[in-house]
Amino acid sequence: MLNSTYQSCIQACSNCAVACEICAASCLREDDVKMMARCIQLDRDCADLCALAAVLMTRDSGLAKEMCRICAQACRECAEECGKHQMDHCQACAEACRKCADECEKMAA
Repeated sequence: MLNSTYQSCIQACSNCAVACEICAASCLREDDVKMMARCIQLDRDCADLCALAAVLMTRDSGLAKEMCRICAQACRECAEECGKHQMDHCQACAEACRKCADECEKMAA
C-alpha cells in the first residue's frame, strides 16, 4: 500500500500533468500559436516534472522531496503564464497547477 502521506500530492501531480498536456495540445491548435509559445513550453516542462514527481513519490524515493520543490516552482510559473490567457484550457491548467504547487510545497517542507 502506498504511503498515504504522498497520496494527495501524487493525485495533484497526475491531474496537473494531464491538464498541462491538454493545455499544450490545445494551444497548438490556437490561431496565433506563436503567441502561445511560452505557455506551451511551460506546459510541457510542468507536465514532465509533475509526472516524475509522482513516480518518485510512488517509489518512496529519497529524491521525492527535492523533486516536489522543483515541481512546485514549475507549477507556479506555469500557473502564472496560463492565467494570462482567457481560453478555458489555460484557465483549467492554471488551476491544476496552483493545486499541485500547494501539494508539492507541503511535501517539500
